[in-house]
Amino acid sequence: MYGKRSRFLTIMLTLGLAFFYIPMIMLVIYSFNYSKIVPVWGGWSLRWYNELFQSQEVWEAVSLSLQIATLNATFATLLGTLAALAMVRFGRFKGRTLFGGMIVAPLVMPEVITGLSLLVFFISLNELIGWPAQRGFTTITIAHITFSMAFVAVTIQARLTGMGQDLEEAAADLGAKPFKVLTAITLPRLTPALVSGWLLAFTLSLDDLVIASFVTGPGANTLPILIFSRIRLGLRPDINALATIIILVIAVCVAIAAILMLRQQRRDLRDQQLAAGEG
Repeated sequence: MYGKRSRFLTIMLTLGLAFFYIPMIMLVIYSFNYSKIVPVWGGWSLRWYNELFQSQEVWEAVSLSLQIATLNATFATLLGTLAALAMVRFGRFKGRTLFGGMIVAPLVMPEVITGLSLLVFFISLNELIGWPAQRGFTTITIAHITFSMAFVAVTIQARLTGMGQDLEEAAADLGAKPFKVLTAITLPRLTPALVSGWLLAFTLSLDDLVIASFVTGPGANTLPILIFSRIRLGLRPDINALATIIILVIAVCVAIAAILMLRQQRRDLRDQQLAAGEG
């Protein structure tokens, strides 16, 4: 019985991975296709990579997306950390339930509703105070911070709840001031969650299409918007080349992260062995 179950799980896992990775492999292969018609194979070529690197429009979109994603991740991590600290470390306070509900609301809110509400908000602000004069970099960044902050807050809140307050209370008993406890005890222990939250916010911003399409304006196309607009006019092989480069960058980053984690695990294991030997 156990053998049949194990075989079934292996088959399902294989099919799932194949369903996910085979399209990516096909995309990479067709990025080297010489033919202008994507489904028609015309031989191996770097033609579309050359056109891609010469496309100013694409690299302007890449630059805009990276700038927005970096600012969004930084401010979302800062605000999300403050929100998580308020929920976990400040105990019961007036309006805590409402505050907690407002933090998690963007997690379940459809992106269409979020994007539409932010669009109405920016239009109303423009009519009232004349800002923003036009929608683009600033409005997209604010919109991304608004929804990605919730993901960061939930991530850090879970970490704060799990790590307890023993060390913080001990430091306070020894005379450490609250700010010193925060910077010397709490934040260093939160580092993995902070990094995870920053990367999550960065990825959400870089990947967002729906919300950005509502709050952007002429001449401010992020990379997802650019790719979507080109696909609507028909598949172009240079999009395959761009997607292949993105896949390569992600694969390299994952490999580096895996190597660093493996080295850290070996270092921790060696330290534990040395501590056990000295004991």
